Amino acid sequence: VQLVESGGGSVQAGGSLRLSCAASGLTYSSNCMGWFRQAPGKEREGVAAIYTGGGSTYYADSVKGRFTISQDNAKNTVYLQMNSLKPVDTAMYYCAATVVAGDPLVSYEYNYWGQGTQVTVS
Repeated sequence: VQLVESGGGSVQAGGSLRLSCAASGLTYSSNCMGWFRQAPGKEREGVAAIYTGGGSTYYADSVKGRFTISQDNAKNTVYLQMNSLKPVDTAMYYCAATVVAGDPLVSYEYNYWGQGTQVTVS
């Protein structure tokens, strides 16, 4: 299983970024895909998740109304559209996958992880 993130970068507060996670080696159509982030000195936290089969989505309260998770099943890719970015959103962002998650925003529910992409908001 391979998860490859892209789309990170540096942006000013109020700006937008779109992260992508390309998945291979798993049954993409029946998985839970999540986005997590970890800032220096802080624990990894769940940001958003989506069940690729039914399309159900989940968001952390801190990003509701600003971030949107979506998928392109034809490309086996999950996206995280991040709008109205704030300096507190600065972190390494990771894509993760599992078959089923009791709580889709909890990191230990996930079996597979990408290498991460850095997002810096100033």
